[in-house]
Amino acid sequence: MTWENNAGRQASPSSAPHRLTTADEVETAIGRPASVIMLKQIGALDEGCRTVLARCPIAAFGYRDADGTSRTTFIGGTPGFARVRSPTRISFSLPGPGDPQGPVSFFFLLPGVGEILRVNGSVAARRGARKDAETTVDVEEAYVHCAQAVLRSRLWQPPAPSESPQLTEPGAEFADDGPLSGPGVAAFLAAAPFLALSTWDSSGGSDTSPRGDRQAVARILDGRTLVIPDRKGNRRADTLHNLLRDDRLSFAALVPGRSGVLHVRGRGAITDDPALLETMALRGMPPHLALLVDVEHAEVTGNDAVARSRPWAPGAHLGRGTAPDLMALAGEHLAANSAEAEGGPSAFLLKAVTAIPGMSRLLRPVINLAYRSGLRKEGYEDVEPGSGGRRRGVAHRRTAGDGGTDKLLREVRVAEVRRETPSAVTLVLEDADGRKGRFDFRPGQFFTLVADIGGRPVRRAYSASSAPGSSRLEVTVKHVEGGRFSTHVHRSLRAGDRLAVRGPSGSFHTGPQLPDETVLVAAGSGMTPMMSMIRTRLADRPGRDRIALLYSSRSAEEILFGDELTRLAKENPGRLSVTHVLTARDGRLDADGIRHWVTGLSPAREAHYYVCGPEPLADTVQGVLTELGVEDELVHRERYTSGADTGTPTTVPREMAVEEDGQPVGGAVVEPGQTLLDAGLAAGLPMPYSCTVGNCGDCMVRLRGGEVTLNEPNCLTPEQKADGYVLTCVGSPLSKVTLDITDP
Repeated sequence: MTWENNAGRQASPSSAPHRLTTADEVETAIGRPASVIMLKQIGALDEGCRTVLARCPIAAFGYRDADGTSRTTFIGGTPGFARVRSPTRISFSLPGPGDPQGPVSFFFLLPGVGEILRVNGSVAARRGARKDAETTVDVEEAYVHCAQAVLRSRLWQPPAPSESPQLTEPGAEFADDGPLSGPGVAAFLAAAPFLALSTWDSSGGSDTSPRGDRQAVARILDGRTLVIPDRKGNRRADTLHNLLRDDRLSFAALVPGRSGVLHVRGRGAITDDPALLETMALRGMPPHLALLVDVEHAEVTGNDAVARSRPWAPGAHLGRGTAPDLMALAGEHLAANSAEAEGGPSAFLLKAVTAIPGMSRLLRPVINLAYRSGLRKEGYEDVEPGSGGRRRGVAHRRTAGDGGTDKLLREVRVAEVRRETPSAVTLVLEDADGRKGRFDFRPGQFFTLVADIGGRPVRRAYSASSAPGSSRLEVTVKHVEGGRFSTHVHRSLRAGDRLAVRGPSGSFHTGPQLPDETVLVAAGSGMTPMMSMIRTRLADRPGRDRIALLYSSRSAEEILFGDELTRLAKENPGRLSVTHVLTARDGRLDADGIRHWVTGLSPAREAHYYVCGPEPLADTVQGVLTELGVEDELVHRERYTSGADTGTPTTVPREMAVEEDGQPVGGAVVEPGQTLLDAGLAAGLPMPYSCTVGNCGDCMVRLRGGEVTLNEPNCLTPEQKADGYVLTCVGSPLSKVTLDITDP
C-alpha cells in the first residue's frame, strides 16, 4: 500500500486502511487515561467558570437538530454572550440553521490564551422564532482542556503580510466530484490548522473537542474523504470512544485571519494504518492514530461570531493579569474532586497548595515547560507555550482594534423611549455602566447604533437630536416599513435594554465659529440634526444671531419636535423663526416656494445654509441658492442612506490584498455575505472606518485592482466613483481585489 503526500492531499490507497472497532484496540494504541484526568470535571459552573464565560467572546458549539443532523459552528461575538442563568444553566442566541435537540457540547475560547473551557449539557428550552431563538442549556459537566491544540495550530497568530490568505479560483481547486470539491472548500482545508470536532455517544452524551496541527489539520484523500491525525494528548479520548458507538460527526474549521468557517459533517472511523500515519509524521514521528471522515456535506460560510469577536486583532488578546488563569482553575477543580474522592494527606496537600496566593503564577513556567517538552516529542520544534499559540518572533501589526483608526463601540443603556409622532420615537441613551460620561460631538453629526437582533448585529446611523456635552444622548428613529432596525426599535426596545454606539461621525455639522445667521431647510426625519443645532445654538449663544427654519412634514401630527419648536420660537423672538410646510395640505416644496421663502428672509451674504432631507429636495435647494448667488462653501448638505436591508452578492470566498503608500499591509479573504470592511477587521488589518453603514465616507479607499459592487444609496459622489474610490463598509468583491488605504 502506498500513500503520497502532496501539499496536504494524499492519493487514494490501493486497499482500504485497517480500522479500529473496539475500545480495547483504542486503549492499546493510546493507553488508558490517568486517574487524575478524570478528576478535572465538575457538575456545575463555579465562580471561575462564570468568570471565563463573562470574558469569552466566542465558542465552538456542537449539536444535532430534530432530524438527527450533526452540526458544529462557532457562536458568540462579544464577551459574555453566553449568559449564566444559574450554576447549571446558560443561554445564548443561535442564528444558524437547525433546531438543537438533546445533548450539546461547547468549548469556550479566550483570544490569546491556550487553555480552553469545555462544557457539556442538554437543551432545556428554545424561545422565539427559529432563526432568532434563544437557546437554554442545562449544564452537566465542565472542565479545563489543555493548550496543546491551540499551541499546535498557532491559532492566535494571524498571517503576516507575506503570508496573506490565498485562494485558487472557485471550482478549479479540486477535480474530483464530491462534497470536498465545492467552492473554496479545498483551499480552506489546506490553510486550516484548527477545528472543533463534535461527536456523540449512545447514552445521550455529546463532546466537542479542539483539534490543531501544523498547517492543515484535516487533509484531503479524495473528493469525499478526509484524514485527521490524532496525536498524543491526555488519553481521555472521548472522541474516539464516541465514534465506536456512533460514527456520525461534524466539525467547524478555522483559518487564522479569516472570518469564514468551514462546516463539515459525515461519518468517522479510526485507523492505525502505518503507511497513512507516516504521511503525517513530524520530524519522523507519526501520530498514533488518525480519523477517516467520509464527508457528506462541506461548505464555507461567513460567521458572525468570528467576524464580531475579531480574535486575531492584537487588541482582542487578553493580556497577562487580565485573562482568567485556566490552569489555576483546573487545579482548583482537581483539588476539590481529589478531596471528595480520595481524602487523605495528598488531597489535603493539593488543596492547600492551590490555595496559596500567586501559586498559579509560579507554576506557569513549569506547565509551559511540560507543554514544550510534550509537543517536541510529537515533532513540533518552534513551540512557545507562553505565547498562547502566537508565533515566536513575529510582531503584531498595528490594527484598527489596536488603537489605530478604530472608533470603539460604547455600551449604552436605554434610559427612556419617548414618543414624538405616530411614526417616530426618541431614544434617550446613557452609559450602561452608570459612569455618566459625556457624549461629545458637533451639532449635526450622527452615531451608528448597533443592536443584537436575533443573534446578529444590525447597524444603523442616526443623527443626534440632543445638544452635545450631556451625559445622555438622544437620537430620533422614524419607523421605515420593512426596516429591520427601526422595526426593532419601535416594537421591541424598552427602557433598560442595551445597545452599542459608535461615533460621532459625519462632516455635516456646525463649525466651532458660529455665523451670525443660520438658515436651515429640513424635511421629515431630516429635522433631527437641525434640532441638535437649534438646541445648542439657543442654549450657548445669547445675542443677536438669527436662525431661520423651513420644515416640510407630511401632516401636523408628523411634525417632529413640534411643541418644542413652537415654545422655543416664542421664547426667542427675533432669534428663531419656524416656517412649516405640510405636504398633505400645501403640496411638496418646489423651487418657487423655496425661492420665495429665502428671499423673504433677506439673509446676510455670510449666512450659512444647512439642508437635510430627500435628495431631490436637497438638489432643488442647492439649485435655488446657486441662482441667488450663494457661494457653494456656505451650503452644507447631509448625505445619508435609507437604512434599507440590502444583501451582498458575494457567494464564494474572494481574496483581498491591502496596500498603503505602495507597500503591502496584509490580506484577507472576504467570505460569502461579508463586506470588505468585515473581512479586513476580522483579519486584524488597519482598515479606516466610522459609521459602517455607508453614510460618512471614512472607509473610502481606492480600488487598485479587481471589481467591487456597492450597496446603494451611499455617500460617494459620482466624481469619487469615477476616480476609483469605493466604500469598504458597503462593498463586496466580485473578483480578487486590491485596495489602497492611503488617506485620500
